[in-house]
Amino acid sequence: MATLRAYFADWIIRTQVKPKLARARDPIEVRRVFEAARLPDPPGVRFTEGRLGGVAGEWVEAASGGGGPRLLYLHGGGFIGCSPRTHRPITGAFARHGFRLFVPDYRLAPEHPFPAALDDAAAAWAGMAAEGPAFVAGDSAGGNLSLALMLRAKAEGLPLPAAAVLFSPATDMLGTGPSMTRNARRDAMFDPSGMAPLVEAYLAGHDPADPLVSPLYGDPAGLPPLLFHVGEREVLRDDSVRFAEKARAAGVPVTLKLWPVVPHVWQMSGAFLPEARRSLAEAAAFLRDHRPGAAR
Repeated sequence: MATLRAYFADWIIRTQVKPKLARARDPIEVRRVFEAARLPDPPGVRFTEGRLGGVAGEWVEAASGGGGPRLLYLHGGGFIGCSPRTHRPITGAFARHGFRLFVPDYRLAPEHPFPAALDDAAAAWAGMAAEGPAFVAGDSAGGNLSLALMLRAKAEGLPLPAAAVLFSPATDMLGTGPSMTRNARRDAMFDPSGMAPLVEAYLAGHDPADPLVSPLYGDPAGLPPLLFHVGEREVLRDDSVRFAEKARAAGVPVTLKLWPVVPHVWQMSGAFLPEARRSLAEAAAFLRDHRPGAAR
């Protein structure tokens, strides 16, 4: 059962964000909407500029230090916006759960269309994997990049993460999931018609059925354990559901959880929303349970 705060969060996004996105005329205006909200940094967390695999970004860890499990986090933002700074509510929460993260400041469209973001993610992952086992996680567009990164790593014979967490990932750039129409009115943030310009900006004419931009059309066999968290009301709901079904059929261990009422990437609202804190805690526990050598 959803909390009253989940309904309030849905209302806030529906009335304060969705209309602004509907009025945005191009990806740059959408970027401004995405980056307008500056949520406070979680307390007890240290954020440090750095580079990994030649890619700029920031390291995120508990202020007390300590060498916890390592996690590459790929932020969302429709491929055209946001940054490690905007997603500190999520990355800081993972740090408070004992992880040490690197968050690449990957290149954004339309200035840098596909494959720039994926190239940056792959370079950062190569740098992290060179130091031993690690995890990957991402939300929305970052969830797409996380899955594409794993498909690319598998094809190139590179190390795969020990497990991955996907928060409301976009997996189908063709937009064929039934939830694209069934949830068009229910989704608190997105109108499906408003998502097309973001896809066009990212693809810049590239084939939308390429598995490296639409992971749903790739072969998930051999991927590590996956955790999907997505809202029942989201237009992107079936991007998670269909990928999870395909991955299970290919023998991949998959955990899929549909959350009622909550808006897209509700994990950003951990300071306010109980569902955000629960989702992040479950994601952290899932990753810890899949550390190499962990008893399950």
